[in-house]
Amino acid sequence: MSEKAQFEILWEKIQERVRRVITPISYETYFKWLEPVDVVNKKIVLRATSDTAASVVVRNGDKLREAILNADVGLSDFVVVVDGSSTYTLNELPDALEEVSVRTDKRFTFDSYVVSSSNKFVYAAAKSVAEAPGENFNPLYIYGGTGLGKTHLMQAIANEIAVKKPTLKVLYTTSEKFLNEYVDSMYARKGEGREADARFRNRYRNVDVLLIDDIQFWADKYGVQEAFFHTFNELFAQNKQIVITSDCPAKELTHLEERLRTRFEGGLIADIQPPDVETKVAILKRKALEKKYIVPDDVLAFLVKNSDNNVRTLEGRLNTVIFASKLHEEPITLSLAATALQEAISTEEQGELTPEAIIRATCSYFNISKEDLLGRNKRQEFVRARQICTYLMRDMLTLPLVSIGKIMGGKDHSTVIYACEKVKELMRVNDTYLKQVNDIKSAVLKQ
Repeated sequence: MSEKAQFEILWEKIQERVRRVITPISYETYFKWLEPVDVVNKKIVLRATSDTAASVVVRNGDKLREAILNADVGLSDFVVVVDGSSTYTLNELPDALEEVSVRTDKRFTFDSYVVSSSNKFVYAAAKSVAEAPGENFNPLYIYGGTGLGKTHLMQAIANEIAVKKPTLKVLYTTSEKFLNEYVDSMYARKGEGREADARFRNRYRNVDVLLIDDIQFWADKYGVQEAFFHTFNELFAQNKQIVITSDCPAKELTHLEERLRTRFEGGLIADIQPPDVETKVAILKRKALEKKYIVPDDVLAFLVKNSDNNVRTLEGRLNTVIFASKLHEEPITLSLAATALQEAISTEEQGELTPEAIIRATCSYFNISKEDLLGRNKRQEFVRARQICTYLMRDMLTLPLVSIGKIMGGKDHSTVIYACEKVKELMRVNDTYLKQVNDIKSAVLKQ
């Protein structure tokens, strides 16, 4: 099915709702002749026959949005364009793209970040940026090893600004998302001329705060480096805040162009050091409370003992013990923790605690094929299985969200976050979901 046909199907469903909220004469004169030409960030792009028709549609915008939402087609708003118009042009599309590129996790706040001697400097810098974007440290370059809290701080900045300075346009994204959108704009140019390039360019330049995670992945990708170089210059010239994270200092990004590295070094560079034992215990205690569990101090000390510095790995050990407590219906004790971790280690040594093991267990439980699980079919049973499988990968494995998305059929970072949050909420209010998740997890551990 062509894209145009897909747009028409969406519009037909919306039109059914439009007829209920718009007067018959307005519908027959103006709305009936609107043509769907694109969908951008949950907004349908409608081509009107004239500026007059477009103005009528815009004046009835609240009713049209109501119809879009009630149609339940996954869209939330609209944009009107008119061929040859100086008012309703495709240049308005970037204005429809102001929302955050990747959803932030609302749990990632400054209050939920455990501060210690290993991270207090970078924490203070991030807090300062959130309080006065573009005024204090620009750019702010945060680096540190995997699982030390870089993404937490990035999203804390975004969430803090969204609450305290809601008029500012904040865009948080990953280096992979930026790269993919850049590539898409390059391919789209053949059919759309300069509009696709303008959409991408304005998406990232018409913001007050731009946060990009894991910039080291642009190594040797000079096209996207060139695109970001110009974006950086444009934002910096307007005193717009830029925040970047990487796994190493800027000077060690030897595969990035020197002109980019020097710009990163021109701001504030802050690193996150590995946490000490006390900080690890504090982190686990905070994570346990978030899960509404009280874990004894001796168990926390045991979980920290001989662990690496990756906070995600620590949380994985905690999740294993909590799951064992649920599975055996026993309180969390040192004995239970030791047994649970030993079983998990034995499973890992057998090479079974892998994404493939979770996929296999999910398919078996729901009696569906791997193709259905990883595909894009929207049938309810496939969507449920897909979301649970995604949640279990994040819960049981120490994989980055981007990696989970790739394993689950090429889903992006935001889709993975949405699926995990959805399952968490359903587990909290729906015992059936909780049982399904625990049954599949148990099946994985027993493979």
